[in-house]
Amino acid sequence: MTTLTGIFSKKETIVEEKTFQPKPYSNPYLVGLGLGLVLLAAFVIMGRGLGASGAASTIVAVTVSKVAPEHAAKNNFYKEYFSDGTTSPLKDWLVFEVIGVAVGGFLSGTLAHRTKRTIEKGPNISSKMRLIYAFVGGAIMGFGAKLARGCTSGQALTGGALLSLGSWAFMFAVFAGGYLTAYFLRRQWL
Repeated sequence: MTTLTGIFSKKETIVEEKTFQPKPYSNPYLVGLGLGLVLLAAFVIMGRGLGASGAASTIVAVTVSKVAPEHAAKNNFYKEYFSDGTTSPLKDWLVFEVIGVAVGGFLSGTLAHRTKRTIEKGPNISSKMRLIYAFVGGAIMGFGAKLARGCTSGQALTGGALLSLGSWAFMFAVFAGGYLTAYFLRRQWL
């Protein structure tokens, strides 16, 4: 005979597994308006627009000055970063902007349940080749940013807002190059 105490003494533990669905993407028009307001705030507060390649150049200049100080002192490109008498060019606000973009992007992705360890790729390409293509593409973009005297954020956002003809030509070239490259690489993703 089973007593009531015997029935209630057996505890079953039920583990509920929570699965989080990613939140929907933001409205691109509202995000564009927000980005425009951030650009306006950068002009008003800092006296200059946004850009990311300047931070990379600053980090390279500091690294070269630490590794080969005599070379950095003789090179006009590197001397430019130390000419204003500051103790460290890393105090430049663009370095903090880029750090803020990385941290903010990670936090935003985490809060929207979109962060995961994966390599985005199509079925016709290996993970290794995808990473090689990403590295080569990033290196070409970095070289192009220095050649064009600014990255897409510096050229398109800041230069475009200032109605610079060169910035508008740059952006048309970026989109045309992107579409042409996508045509030749699309079979890797399909």
